[in-house]
Amino acid sequence: MPGRVIEAFKDWVGSWWPRLRLRAILFTVLLFAAAMPAIGAVSLRVYENTLVRQTEAELVAQGAALVAVAAVNWPGAPPHVPRPEKPPEGYYRPEFTTIDLSRDPVLPERPTPPPSGRAADPAARAVALEMQPVVERTLQTTLASVLMLDRNGIVVAGPVEGVDYSALPEVRAALAGRPETVLRANGDYRPRYRFEWLSKASGLRLHHARPIVVSGKVEGVLLLSRSPRALFRGVYEDRGKLALAAVIILGVLVVLSGLVSRGVTQPIEKLSAASRAVAAGGGEIPRTPRTAAVEIRDLYEDFRAMAERIERRSGYLRDFAAAVSHEFKTPLAGIGGAVELLQDHFDTMSAAERRRFLDNIAGDSERLSQLVTRLLDLARADMAMPAPGVASDLSAPVRAAADSEARDGFAVQVELPSDALRVAAPAETVEKVLVILLQNARQAGASQARVSAVVEGAEVRISVADDGPGVAEADRDRLFEPFFTSRRAEGGAGLGLPIARSLAAASHGRLELAGKGPGAIFVLSLPRAG
Repeated sequence: MPGRVIEAFKDWVGSWWPRLRLRAILFTVLLFAAAMPAIGAVSLRVYENTLVRQTEAELVAQGAALVAVAAVNWPGAPPHVPRPEKPPEGYYRPEFTTIDLSRDPVLPERPTPPPSGRAADPAARAVALEMQPVVERTLQTTLASVLMLDRNGIVVAGPVEGVDYSALPEVRAALAGRPETVLRANGDYRPRYRFEWLSKASGLRLHHARPIVVSGKVEGVLLLSRSPRALFRGVYEDRGKLALAAVIILGVLVVLSGLVSRGVTQPIEKLSAASRAVAAGGGEIPRTPRTAAVEIRDLYEDFRAMAERIERRSGYLRDFAAAVSHEFKTPLAGIGGAVELLQDHFDTMSAAERRRFLDNIAGDSERLSQLVTRLLDLARADMAMPAPGVASDLSAPVRAAADSEARDGFAVQVELPSDALRVAAPAETVEKVLVILLQNARQAGASQARVSAVVEGAEVRISVADDGPGVAEADRDRLFEPFFTSRRAEGGAGLGLPIARSLAAASHGRLELAGKGPGAIFVLSLPRAG
């Protein structure tokens, strides 16, 4: 039942699935790959988190500078010590950003501080008044809010003097000697754009508290706050860089699309058109594109080999069908004529005449039977596929073929090297090919034949030479064609040599006619095993 539901679902999806071209699929994949950085930046807020940390780094740098000025000008501060030529380890103390939008909690808006019940530290107030011009000029550029607190957390400089901020967690950390940055909600924020809800930092404000340390003791705190650059504002400020990146990405995408089109899509389309043309019985095999991928080039070569083989096979089948019909028609016509004469004149014929007609029918029937047997042998030879890794000793099949064909009036001589030769072909194949060659030599009128073998490179060449009349020059080109024979009157079917050549080809070998003049020399070349 679940399998049927799944199949039904697949059929439903398939009915709505659009027919996509390979070019469209590849372009979509490349476009998605190109858009992945932007998708990741928006969905994971990576870019926005970077903007927030950049704001934190600016507050840290601004606070460090102002705190250093306050500490140097603090009443009773020790004199400044120049930087040594070789600063000791730990002299430099860089501070790294710590805020993470996805991890750090967002605190409520900074509450209204209560009035302090005690007086502010006069030293802190004096330093605050002295630094007021520096702070004011700094704020004109950084747009940050800066408050100075004394060692008790009371504001000594700012728009709200005399209030107590010591209850804030970031102030408590600074009074303890540790700089602290927190995220707080921005109560003054009002959305202006429709998509600002996508930005988490739009409604936040960073608060950074930094201790003022004099002679190893916390004398005050500098409290800075600023709204971070939101996502859309950051995109707007970096619009030039982002536009350049988009142009580069689109350019690379166009180049990759063109490369894929030239290397994959167009060659496949041409090959598809050629396949349809070949299937229709015409067309030309396309030239392998130079810009195609290696696999596509191999596919073109395989298609070319397949088309050529199909063409050869089609021609072979046409010629084979014509030859078979001709070969069968002659004995069938003889049988039909003899049967018709027997039916019409059986009673008036003598016993000798009836015997003659019956012998003709038997002879033609025998010829048909032999022809069918040879056709089956040829079909098996054409379809033969030896097992991979097959290997056989050459001596046994050669001697078996010689022994089976040697008889009175026809001698077979075997000359093999003393070293054992192994060929990458079944022993039955070698024996059958040699039997056919020796039979042809004997039937052609030869009185003796010699079988020899030599090794040439990665092949073993087996020669079968006889002392017969040889092959006429006009017959050499057609010798291996099916049904071609010069002994048709003696009952030859012209299938022996085609069967032998097909058996050799099935083992990646060759059968060729060599030499001219008296006698025939056939050479069987087979791969050497090992």
